Amino acid sequence: MDEERTIANIGRQTGVPEQNLQHFISQSPWSGRAVIAGVQQEIALRGEVSEGAMLLLDESADDKAGKWSVGASRQYNGRRGKVDTCQVGVYLTLAKGSFWTWVDGEIYLPEEWFGEAAAEQRQRAGVPSERVFQTKPELGWQLIQRARTAGLPFEAVACDSLYGRDTTLRDRLAQADIQYYADVPANTQVYLTQPEIGLPSHRRGRQTDQPRVLSPPSRRVDTLRHAPATHWQTVELRPCERGLLVADFAVIPVWTVRADLTVHQETLIIRRDPSGKCAYVLSNAPTTLPVLTLARRAAQRYFIERSIQDAKSELGWGEFQATKFLAWEHQLALTILAAWFVAETKLDWAIAHPRDPSLLDDYQVEVLPALSMANVRAMLCAALPLPQLSLVEAAALVVNHLDNRTRSRKSRLKHHSTHLGP
Repeated sequence: MDEERTIANIGRQTGVPEQNLQHFISQSPWSGRAVIAGVQQEIALRGEVSEGAMLLLDESADDKAGKWSVGASRQYNGRRGKVDTCQVGVYLTLAKGSFWTWVDGEIYLPEEWFGEAAAEQRQRAGVPSERVFQTKPELGWQLIQRARTAGLPFEAVACDSLYGRDTTLRDRLAQADIQYYADVPANTQVYLTQPEIGLPSHRRGRQTDQPRVLSPPSRRVDTLRHAPATHWQTVELRPCERGLLVADFAVIPVWTVRADLTVHQETLIIRRDPSGKCAYVLSNAPTTLPVLTLARRAAQRYFIERSIQDAKSELGWGEFQATKFLAWEHQLALTILAAWFVAETKLDWAIAHPRDPSLLDDYQVEVLPALSMANVRAMLCAALPLPQLSLVEAAALVVNHLDNRTRSRKSRLKHHSTHLGP
């Protein structure tokens, strides 16, 4: 569809009554979670992603006009770069090479949604009674656990700084023997040698009984980019539209200290782009891994940004308008199913229709571009054209639309008068 992909418009294009479609999305008891689990089981059976895949964790916000949509609140909207009324989801992507697909997600419900004042909001949105407040990193950990239980093959997890600076999430991943590559802010404090924890001794004054880091002094990670001992290596990351994506990387063993003063050894990976911009990643990967491996894993987060963009622009996720919790979960399941259909098609076609090697010589390139979701959607538009309405059918749709608007207005007026009382 080229026009706005709302339930009303989809119903008109497919000949399904709008009320039926609305019920299917917002009220029908089919399990969105079961659909997602089925997709994950199918992915786990694909040998092409059995080695070398990564799980990528990120969030995305969608603008909302009012407070009644599930999870809607004044909160930070990363897409807008400001605090605004929006709805935030936490998402998980599985990626390997030119393959990527959404595999799970959870709606983030701000803490204010669980107060007594928000009881009517929760009931109206259909929030399950067992749902409790969880931070975004806690939701992310839940998604990772589900993916592991489902048998999704992955070698590591990557996430941005919102999740990376959460030391509890990093520690949970380490304890579960999951390798992580977590972006951290530039002001993150690290130590270049193992810090000594103890009680400071003072010749004068009152002695403290609170242990602290005695030595050495901590360093901000962004200062290490200029350190003389920092060794840089240029790495070719992946093909891109401008040729090859290349960046410089430095790998430094560091120690970090938690709030409870426990000491953890981690690996700091610094990425320096040709523009001079730097990114900082903490990992529990051993420094003995090749720099190429560490660099490519640390740079994988691009693919969840791409999968979120595909979901919104090509699969209609950005036009989702229903307000209920169940509707959000249903729409997520259908979006994940559609994303997997495209990803699976790409995998199948790569086997059935291998690229002619002579094309590399013809185009004088090293890698041919992968089929995009937009390419697949364009072909579907040609193979499955939407029906053209006759004048009579168009008139019937208009009459039905006006009828629905009139009934809706009558219902709202009746609801309003009931609340006002006699």
